[in-house]
Amino acid sequence: MRPAGTRFALLLALAALLPALEAAILAALHFRAALGLAPQLTAVRPYASYHDLRWVLVYHNSWPGFVAEFLAATALRGLLSSALVALAWPAGVDRPAGRWLVRRNLEVALLSNLVISPWAALSVAAAGVALSWYLFASLLPLIFLAPFLQRGGVVDHWWRGLPSTELVGWSLLNVVVLTLAGAVTSAGAGWWAVPVAMLAGAANGLLWQRTVRAAVLPSRVRWRRVPVTPVAFLLALLMPLAAQGVIGITAGGSGEWRPPVFSQNLPERVAHAVIALAGYDSTYDGRPAADPRVERYSYRGLDGQDRPLPYQSVDTHQSLGRSAELLSAHVDALHRRTGLPVALIGQSEGAMVARTYLELRPRSPVDTVLLFSPLVRPGRAYYPPAAATSGWGLAAGWELRGLFAATNLVRRVRDDPDEPFVRSILDNAPFYRTRMLCPVPGVVMVAFLPTVTAAEAPPGEYSGIPVFQVPAFHGGVIGRTVAQERLIEALSGERAVRLRRPEYAPLQRLAAAWQAPPLPLSVNPAWSKAPYEDPAFTGRVCRRR
Repeated sequence: MRPAGTRFALLLALAALLPALEAAILAALHFRAALGLAPQLTAVRPYASYHDLRWVLVYHNSWPGFVAEFLAATALRGLLSSALVALAWPAGVDRPAGRWLVRRNLEVALLSNLVISPWAALSVAAAGVALSWYLFASLLPLIFLAPFLQRGGVVDHWWRGLPSTELVGWSLLNVVVLTLAGAVTSAGAGWWAVPVAMLAGAANGLLWQRTVRAAVLPSRVRWRRVPVTPVAFLLALLMPLAAQGVIGITAGGSGEWRPPVFSQNLPERVAHAVIALAGYDSTYDGRPAADPRVERYSYRGLDGQDRPLPYQSVDTHQSLGRSAELLSAHVDALHRRTGLPVALIGQSEGAMVARTYLELRPRSPVDTVLLFSPLVRPGRAYYPPAAATSGWGLAAGWELRGLFAATNLVRRVRDDPDEPFVRSILDNAPFYRTRMLCPVPGVVMVAFLPTVTAAEAPPGEYSGIPVFQVPAFHGGVIGRTVAQERLIEALSGERAVRLRRPEYAPLQRLAAAWQAPPLPLSVNPAWSKAPYEDPAFTGRVCRRR
């Protein structure tokens, strides 16, 4: 065995150079949106597995390709982990044979990848629909399982007993280090990321040293003979059931939706007819608004007298194109009846419908559009329809179908990763990724963003229209007093409202480490003819090639 000082130097060198190499490759490719992932290449498990799997799940286009990439990533991860464990082994303690370390770390790498893969797929869903709750839900099992998996590949019977306090502490510190490293790496442009990734990799080496020591020489192990780790795996698999309930509540308008603009009269100075568009999984019972100038958009359309029809939550699952067609008929009918210009106020999916309508009808009676909790830079990932036998993200799509099938067991209304609403975003990703918050000539547009949307897009530009940011969760802006005041000002033709909060950009960078790498527009045949610059490389939106 090499002297402890030599092994420590080699540990830091190996842990630092590999992330620097990944950052250098990404910088050479100008792949700005993925720079935040580089520090995780040598992270303590399972974060390194999460790094590998996100790349694999986004960048494969066939079943043989996925199997080959998955097995290669598993083998390389096992070999690298065995080397890092050997170099991090505490001095004065007998180390297992190299063959044992390699075999055990290959086994643990395979187990980690199998367990973590569904959550990595959920991060792909987060990149597809730009909903931060999916990203948070993908991280919960990861953080929960980390102290258990960090013993794997180091000691025998690692599945027994609770992790020590030291392992839990180092695991939480690991999350903080990787989050900060991803934020700093993604904050700069180009080659700035290389030395930062190198420093972050060196920090990984230190964490390997401490976690291996904590696993080999635990201060105290509770329930030493109890197979706790399998139970932890089972609990991690059940986490999406609880997470899906939260996602359903916060995804943009579950249940009856009556914001102030619908339940209160508008001031006389507002010279608009208004259509209010609710979000995903909302319902509508057909009751009219308090003000006759305001109508609720119906995802079922209008009746024979041009009144919005009641609808159920399942009606919101239709494609954005179909919803925009129904909105077009509604706008024309309301304009004919009132003789007033029309303003659209959309929340979440309703904001997406309003923006899709503007793209399909740039000249229309609509001259004001207020977007509350719109999806920010969605369509960054892809998976083909269920009937396809090839396509980018093929395996990720099937993992998501399995996850949603499980969560639908506890949901009143089924969600489906292939439903028309989701597919319309994925199939038209170039537009939604690059043009969602871009101006339309002759239309006053304002985006009201909750601060949680900072976690939904990689660092960089995301809007070409005025933005009003409010500390809130998704769907929680429109009822706020300050937002209502700005809404009335915009409807009255007063000053353009804008407010960018200072914490938004830092929060955007802090989330960079945990997002899935975007699929370039030029790679996917379904997107390659898009006439827009790819913000994954330029960091800019609203730009044509």
